[in-house]
Amino acid sequence: GLIDHYVPKEYISKHLSIPKKRTIFYSVGLGFLMSACCHGILAISMEIHKKGASGPAVVSFLLASPWANLPITILLFGFFGAKAFLIVFGAIAVALVTGLLMQFLDRAGWIERNPNAVEVKEGFSIWQDILRRFREHEFSHENFRKAFAGVFGGALSLAAMVLPWILVGIVLGGLVTTFVPKHIFHHYLGPTVLGLLITMGVATLLEVCSEGTSPLAFTIYQQTGAFGNAFAFLMGGVVTDVTEIGLVWKNIGRRTALWMIAISLPQVILLGW
Repeated sequence: GLIDHYVPKEYISKHLSIPKKRTIFYSVGLGFLMSACCHGILAISMEIHKKGASGPAVVSFLLASPWANLPITILLFGFFGAKAFLIVFGAIAVALVTGLLMQFLDRAGWIERNPNAVEVKEGFSIWQDILRRFREHEFSHENFRKAFAGVFGGALSLAAMVLPWILVGIVLGGLVTTFVPKHIFHHYLGPTVLGLLITMGVATLLEVCSEGTSPLAFTIYQQTGAFGNAFAFLMGGVVTDVTEIGLVWKNIGRRTALWMIAISLPQVILLGW
């Protein structure tokens, strides 16, 4: 809601819409700094897309944030020790490679362009514009009321976009948790290629935020000794998440959603193996 009301499209378009490699590095870096779970990051990513960020930039941001943001990094170190480095670097690598390849597809016209992007004048300075807006802003009761209404309205419109998909995922996760016995997890999620693929399937259906998935991944690692499966469970849940795919499909484009899966999923499987 705050981004919707206060951040002009020019700010996002200046750094996250241009078809250059640095755009992907900006997106991954921004994802690393964001302290939000995968559901929270979905809302933010859809908002920056509305403000002009390109499809490749949004996908990189989405892939990097849930498993490479600072709070989750600390949490993972608590569970996995030094091996958490492998999860964090793996997440960053998948986000970078996927974003750069999708930029190539964007230039070739194989994925959807963002109609919300605006042309930014050369030499435009975000900091100077912020200072200008601050100097010109009148701090009054009426302006505060308008700001509150604007932020609340932006949050409501975003909730209407995101919440239905989150509810679908929660129902799927509840069905899996209720009807799949725990010993099935322990028996079939072992350190084999089949175990890896089954783990990916479970990650697709199990709709839990990144903080909630971390203990589950550690449980898989404790019970089976398959660290690769734990990584695949964490990262695969982001890549194949029903909520995420649905939102990207509906708001960015069908081709972007399909290419996101086609490019990132093999990387996750390979790293997990």
